[in-house]
Amino acid sequence: MEKVIGHVHSTETMGTVDGPGVRFIVFLQGCLLRCQFCHNPDTWKIGIGNERTAQEVFNEAIKYKEFWDATGGGITVSGGEPLLQIDFLIELFTLCKEAGVHTTIDSCGGCFTRDPEFIQKLDQLMELTDLILLDIKQMNPEKHLKLTSRPNAPILDFAHYLRDKDQPIWVRHVLIPTKTDDPTDLHALHDFIATLPNVKRVEVLPYHTMGVYKWEKLGIRYPLEGIETPDKETVEMANEILKIKSYL
Repeated sequence: MEKVIGHVHSTETMGTVDGPGVRFIVFLQGCLLRCQFCHNPDTWKIGIGNERTAQEVFNEAIKYKEFWDATGGGITVSGGEPLLQIDFLIELFTLCKEAGVHTTIDSCGGCFTRDPEFIQKLDQLMELTDLILLDIKQMNPEKHLKLTSRPNAPILDFAHYLRDKDQPIWVRHVLIPTKTDDPTDLHALHDFIATLPNVKRVEVLPYHTMGVYKWEKLGIRYPLEGIETPDKETVEMANEILKIKSYL
């Protein structure tokens, strides 16, 4: 049988912020969203990147297993949007499970669909996945569309799918001044999270500008120019509304 080829943007050997413990991060190429705050715009284009098999990626990652075992870590696949390469994920995570490796997917679910073929593959993938890092960027549909260029309906439906599967998730929300820090929107996010009993953790991620240089390198105008990292009071306000501690 022909091997599935994954389009990989890059890897990180000792990640500490994308799931529990020390993790090997695989950044896959391709995304449907065009988030104004994206720190990896170089992962947007679909069908390019380093062509690698799941076995090749696994062989590179497994060298760091001693660090995972010591910290409760494992492998996280991020992007881009990992679910655009679901066949590759199934092959990679099959290898991981055979080796007893903890598996995590960092996804916003922007490509989620109820198409039977997609759901069949997603069901298979979820059997191999220990944790989903679910990025919910904005609850307000109009604001989400402006911020990301895509509707949030598939993302919220993906959350419902994960709830029905009782799939453990961490909800992550990037806090951007004037874009995602409105208390009304944060309360709406809190109320939505309250309908998801499978949420194990909620993380507020303060917006940063460390990826702006990539926009400049690609010759793309950065749309959030002038917006700074949120202050301590704003972050504390978001944490209080989302009741971060109650999920830990």
